Amino acid sequence: MEWLTSDRPVPGHLRGGVVALGNFDGFHRGHQAVVGQARALAREAGRPLIVATFDPHPVRLFRPETPPFGLTTIAQRGRLIAGAGADAMLVFHFDRALADESADRFVQSRLIDHAGAAAVVVGYDFTYGKGRAGDTGTLARFGASHGLATHSVMPVMDAAAAVSSSRIRLALAEGDCATATALLTRPFTISGVVEHGAKLGRTLGYPTANLTLGDYIRPAYGIYAVRGLLDDGRVLDGAANLGIRPTIEGPPTELLEPYFFDFDGDLYGRTIEVQLIERLRPEAKFDGLEPLKAQMALDCQRARAILAATPPVA
Repeated sequence: MEWLTSDRPVPGHLRGGVVALGNFDGFHRGHQAVVGQARALAREAGRPLIVATFDPHPVRLFRPETPPFGLTTIAQRGRLIAGAGADAMLVFHFDRALADESADRFVQSRLIDHAGAAAVVVGYDFTYGKGRAGDTGTLARFGASHGLATHSVMPVMDAAAAVSSSRIRLALAEGDCATATALLTRPFTISGVVEHGAKLGRTLGYPTANLTLGDYIRPAYGIYAVRGLLDDGRVLDGAANLGIRPTIEGPPTELLEPYFFDFDGDLYGRTIEVQLIERLRPEAKFDGLEPLKAQMALDCQRARAILAATPPVA
């Protein structure tokens, strides 16, 4: 899959394609349906498939004080989009200039002129343009008069409601990994570079790989059964603390600290991914390190049992 940016022309062999357009943060079941319809249209017509997204997320421009809420990094999104069969991902840099474009100007300049789109597919609730003045209706009317075929995809439903990023964020905030996994079609996964820490876990017999949380949403603090995906293809089972480690003295620092079972290696400086499989319990403050160590043994025992019964999902 080719990676395209909005500051460079779309190459000729990708022009005339079908564009799936949206934020696609999380690339959940609803997003997959939009890209799936675009892929079907592209393959039927013998055209390339481009998935267009925005980075940073528009909320970062309009409400910069918003706490971290991301479900994927742009790199993770790219890998998921590639796996969905896209020929290219086009990343529109979302800045004030783009935000101030009228709805018609956005379609003309970004989709028709820049991307050379023959067709565009969006979700049913997609909005665009200054003041979010554009919607699927305005897109269809403008497209019809400018030779751009337009398609909108109805929401994907489950027993509870429409699949949405907000439902996934709520599930994670409640520590409900099962719901998040069902809506995403894979476990929520945090990617990061392993950093040096205080190495307290090593002294307790549980060496951890420390990752900062960046712009990811903060799931409920607690202890999780996790799977680690290493950059060399290995998959490791483990247990992780996600939170501020209330038993440890010093200023609280948000970290994801996975301990991988039966692994003895150096991960410092390497980029790994950690899947949250199930929340075992909330964080707790213990009266010293020995009670903490005893609880960690129980947590690991329970995590091993959960992971043994849970097939890996890439």
